[in-house]
Amino acid sequence: MLQPGNAVRISWRARLDEHLGHYAVEGLRLRTGELMASAHAVFGVTHLAALCRLLPERDPHGDVHDALAIILDHIGDPTVAAILIARFELQMLTELGFGLDLEQCAASGATADLIYVSPKSGRAVSRLAGEPWRDRMLQLPAFLHTEWEGEPDSDQLAQAFALTGFFLQRHVFEPRGVPMHDARASFIAAALRDDTRVAS
Repeated sequence: MLQPGNAVRISWRARLDEHLGHYAVEGLRLRTGELMASAHAVFGVTHLAALCRLLPERDPHGDVHDALAIILDHIGDPTVAAILIARFELQMLTELGFGLDLEQCAASGATADLIYVSPKSGRAVSRLAGEPWRDRMLQLPAFLHTEWEGEPDSDQLAQAFALTGFFLQRHVFEPRGVPMHDARASFIAAALRDDTRVAS
């Protein structure tokens, strides 16, 4: 029952707060059996669990919990799962204190045609302002910062994970001296491969 991906209700009881007490666990939605049917789902849930372990203990994160519930409800669809997990990585950067500013251009203040992110500042850059330095910029796929209609293609998904991965590596994993979990790369490879098959 206590496997990543399952939803459970846990109650702790003890006579006094300093006592060891005991837990009662009730399964609400046991997804583990469903997840085992697809590689991208297994890797995705493993990656999500690894990210959540980075959060401070005993610190409530209601928005993270709600986002996880939505992802797990859609984890079977590789493209939707990839979209949601890329957005979740952005959310985790914010939760950990390293949020990106994707609302307006760092150079001009423009709010339209934002297609780059500066690797130095983590701020969006418009097409016009970023043109001279486009080879040094990270790509900003529209589905990460706008109301998106339709589904991004595999190139846009890859760009999104390159963007979030760059800042996760720089701000979260490197300072802690730990590597990014292998499940992330495995999820991306499996999800994009499945997306390509569906497209063809």
